[in-house]
This record gives sequence, structure tokens and C-alpha cells, in this order.
Amino acid sequence: MTICESLHTGLARRELLRLGVLAGIGAAFAPRLAFAASDPSLTPKVDAMIARWVGPGKFPGIVASFGLPGHDPQFTARGSDGFNDPDAMTPDSLFRIYSMTKPVTGMAAMVLVGEGKLKLDQPVSDILPKFANMQVQVTPDGSITELKPAKTSITIRQLITHTSGLGYSIIQRGPLRAAYEDKGLVPGLFSRTQVAGLFRGVPVNSLELFADRLADMPLVYEPGTRWSYSVGLDLMGRVIEVVSGKAFDQFLKERIFDPCGMNSTFFQVPQSEAGRLTTNHAAVGNILVPIDTGKESVYLDKPPFPFGGAGLVSSARDYDRFLRMLAQHGTIGGHRVIGEQAVRIGTANLLPAGVQGPAMMGPASDFGAGGRVGIGAESGLFGWAGAAGTVAGVDMKRGIRMGLYLQFTPPNALPVLGEYQEALRQDLMALMAAA
Repeated sequence: MTICESLHTGLARRELLRLGVLAGIGAAFAPRLAFAASDPSLTPKVDAMIARWVGPGKFPGIVASFGLPGHDPQFTARGSDGFNDPDAMTPDSLFRIYSMTKPVTGMAAMVLVGEGKLKLDQPVSDILPKFANMQVQVTPDGSITELKPAKTSITIRQLITHTSGLGYSIIQRGPLRAAYEDKGLVPGLFSRTQVAGLFRGVPVNSLELFADRLADMPLVYEPGTRWSYSVGLDLMGRVIEVVSGKAFDQFLKERIFDPCGMNSTFFQVPQSEAGRLTTNHAAVGNILVPIDTGKESVYLDKPPFPFGGAGLVSSARDYDRFLRMLAQHGTIGGHRVIGEQAVRIGTANLLPAGVQGPAMMGPASDFGAGGRVGIGAESGLFGWAGAAGTVAGVDMKRGIRMGLYLQFTPPNALPVLGEYQEALRQDLMALMAAA
């Protein structure tokens, strides 16, 4: 399978969070876990897994994070930022987190919901009038001229749960995907060069223009009837800036990043921080080919617009602070960032009635504000993954946070994420036995 085929048949679907590792751990276990926080390593199996995957012919470097309630995270960092980059991989190395941006945008929406400036079931057309009379494909991914009027309006809830009916160029097929690419509705970047299979066209140069052109595109499905990966969180960025009166990236900085102490999370990496930016790779068979090095990265350039679905670069330390804020129901460092009720709602099931959540790459799940919500044995889990191998989440019932950070695409090309899942499960079982 070529890079292109891998990307368009599975990349987006394999961004689904693989955090069933906490299934079966009782809530009563969390207090006992806290006593182990001073141990030399809480995750020896994860440590060993990372050691196996770092080195010549494998990955240049990997970072894992693990945090217990009320404690700073433990990090495992090994290797360097790139095969030709001798800088040591650290918890402050910078990673392209791609779709792990989505929970951040989802929670930014919940800030406004919590303040009463947005309502979950409010029509998007209240804020963006061009979305008032949407058309739907008669045949999903079929003709873009055989259309029918949408039966209902797109809502805020639907935007942040991928149930709006909007498309996504990384999963659609046929003329609709071509139309998205032709109109620059491709909210994401991989490299300065047009890497075959990863280049999907030149994005439009503003979030306002992105929204305006998207309003002219037909929907794939009727709003509120089906979970389908979409550009909903990118459009949510435009909603946020219209409602708040601030540029979307400014809103995130002022309302989430700065209050959380996330000083290493960017849409554009400052040149002064380029030395911390890791190298991204394309997996061609078992070979990793550099496609975006830290010192020459496309993320050093100002993006065409802030991609609310896939645009952020962050560090393991920074993203853990975001997760810790959620685990603490909206507070961190003694400061409230998001209202408690807004966090509880956003990390729980927000799917429209009767709509099933994603069921690829793991058990069926619900969906919240930009992230997967576990059900059954996974109840309490919230998080998401990224197109370049990153994955992170929080157990909202027990306050446990976890994440893995490396850089390769598509992330299903090598079994490293599955091995991480199993290693973390074993570490948690060992902690439970020893508690």
C-alpha cells in the first residue's frame, strides 16, 4: 500500500483514541495509586517498550507521560528529536499533535457554553448565516449536483461531535473530496514540499473564507443523524471568533493556554523554539522517511489560518497540563479556566439522541466536545489521537492522565501504538496489585 492509499483509507479513522488500557480499574483504586507517586517509575513496561522502539532503524525518539491525581506527571523520554538532530528528546520537545487539537477546540467551545454565550443546540446559522439553507448529497460521496435540502439546521453540538454532516477531505471520496481540495478546504499541513499522498491542496488564507466556502459545499449526511469525521471543529474556530470578538488563536491563548500554563503550544512555532521541534516522518513499509524536520518545518511559517481540527504543535508537558485541568474539572494551579459544569458536560456524551459514536480501532464509544468518550468498562475516559502518532487522554473518574508522543504517519503503519496500549495496561495492573 502506498502512502497515499494508506492515508485515504485509514489515517483519519485510526486517529481514534486507543485508551482501553484503563478498562476494569475500579474507582477505589485511585486513592491507593496516589501513594505510589514517589516511586522511581510507575510505568516500567512502557519504559521498556519505548527502549525497544528507539534506535537505528526505528524511531529517533519517543516521550510518554503518566499523571496521577494531584501529582505532576512522570515522563519517559528517550532518544533525540530526529535521526539527524542530536538534541535530546525531552518532555518539552515539540510535536505536531494534529487531531489532538480537536479536544482543545471542543473545550474552547465549552468555555462559551459555560458562559451562556453559546448553546449546544443553537443553530450555527445564528452565528454564521450562510449555513442557513444547507444542501445534502442524495448519495453520500456521490454526485455534488444531485442534492436535497437539509431537513434540519446544523447545531453547535453537531459541530463538536462530528454529527453535522460536513465532510473531510481525508476521508471523503469522489467529486466531493475533489471539490474540497479545489476550494482550499484542507485544514492541515504536513510539509513545505508537496509530499505525494499527503498534499491535498493549498488551504484558503483565512478562517472566514474557509467558513464561507464551506457553506457552499453540500453536506454528506443529514445533520444530527450520523457520526462521520469532519471539519466541524475547524468551523467551530470561526464560530468562536465571531461570538467572542477575538481571533480564534488569540482566544485559545488567552482563555486556555495562558491560564493552564501551556507556554509551548502553538499554531506557529517561534523561530527561537525551532530547536525543540521534532522531525515528522512518513512510514514507507518499515522505513521512516523524514518529511518535515524541526529546523525547516512548515510549522515555523504562519499558517493560512488556525486549524481548529489539526493545527497545533505542543509538548508532552503542555498537553498534560490541559488534561490535568480537565481532570480537576476546569481548574489548575488554583485558577479556574473552565466552569466545572462545562467540563463535566464536554467530557461526557454529547451525541444527538439515537446517534452511535465511533466504533473503529476499539470498542464502541460515545463522543464529547472534540474527543472520544468511553462507555462500559472504559467509562470516564476522554481523549483523542493525532495523525502523526500522538495519543493522549484522561480518566475523568479517577483523574489519571496518559499520553504517547512520536512522529510518523500513517500511525497504523507500525505496531508501536498497540504495544504502548498493552504495556500501559500491564503497568496499571501491576500498580493495582501492589496498592
